[in-house]
Amino acid sequence: MIVGNVPINGCKFGIESIHMSNNSVEKNNDTIKWGIIGCGNVTEFKSGPSFNKVANSSLVAVMRRDAEKAKDYAIRHHVPKWYTDAKSLIEDPEVNAIYIATPPNVHEAYAIAAMQAGKPVYVEKPMALDLAACIRMKEFSEKSGVKLSIAHYRRALPMFLKVKSLIDEKAIGDIKLVNLRMMQPDQSVMIAKTSENWRVDPSIAGGGIFYDLAPHQLDLVHYFFGKEKSSCGIATNQAGLYKAEDIVTGSMLLENNIIFNGLWCFTVPENLEEDLFEIIGSQGRICFPVFGNTIEVEIKGNKEQISFAKEPHIQGHMIAKIVQYFLGTGPNPCSAADAIQSMELMEKFVYGK
Repeated sequence: MIVGNVPINGCKFGIESIHMSNNSVEKNNDTIKWGIIGCGNVTEFKSGPSFNKVANSSLVAVMRRDAEKAKDYAIRHHVPKWYTDAKSLIEDPEVNAIYIATPPNVHEAYAIAAMQAGKPVYVEKPMALDLAACIRMKEFSEKSGVKLSIAHYRRALPMFLKVKSLIDEKAIGDIKLVNLRMMQPDQSVMIAKTSENWRVDPSIAGGGIFYDLAPHQLDLVHYFFGKEKSSCGIATNQAGLYKAEDIVTGSMLLENNIIFNGLWCFTVPENLEEDLFEIIGSQGRICFPVFGNTIEVEIKGNKEQISFAKEPHIQGHMIAKIVQYFLGTGPNPCSAADAIQSMELMEKFVYGK
């Protein structure tokens, strides 16, 4: 199967074909010059504009298989070059870093092709179609020495940094229990709209809506509380609206004997819609919506709300950190190993793997 000019089932070149220095960005540039593979809805506001707004970064090329849509995106966003195949964008000598914003089933092939060209990669979540593909991407990055980062961008947002600081400062004492509920109607406005609803096709997305939203939530669980010690889950399709699961439950024992319980249901009536992340400690609790802007802190019966401004480009903070990492001036804000933790959990919850 071919998408653009990049093979999906395997890559054209072996690791031995890498001929560029894996430190070429750090040594020869002070600006990350981005190429985007897959300039769809997620790049319009969430990510795309930030590549021209953060320091030491510019967007120089985009790729989409539909020529008219690629050209239109480039014109509207003032991008100098556009392509209809990924190979041409990857081989563009001006492009020195790649952002992959396609559906998950092609993340692995495009990421490895970019790393073969010695160009660091920032890839959308979920990291890939399945855990095996994620592991291959991680191993290729490690063996080649080419950098790889994953777009679990909520860990870079001020709201979640504040939650992390409250936990670390023991504002609500020792953490005992974490409850997560994501209840959405089947036509939820939270889900990005596309001409084809590939997000509920397991062959393209890996799973259903759970695979689209849960990576953000589960990544925050690991970011806040560390690794899991054990986990289990149940998933099924209750409504029969598509092939993928539409309800998922999952439980974990985390470090420090913290218990996690999660429930995701994507066929509830609108009046039961809910987005809740609740952290219960020995002296109080912290509650917030993962896809919202307000934290509620309750300590010994006293409640306080902390609100944050809506981000015009929600990935901006993360992209700034990615640029620093690619230039060699900062750490990796979300490594492949970080993202693999979430993928492992999703597969356990949905497929029992």
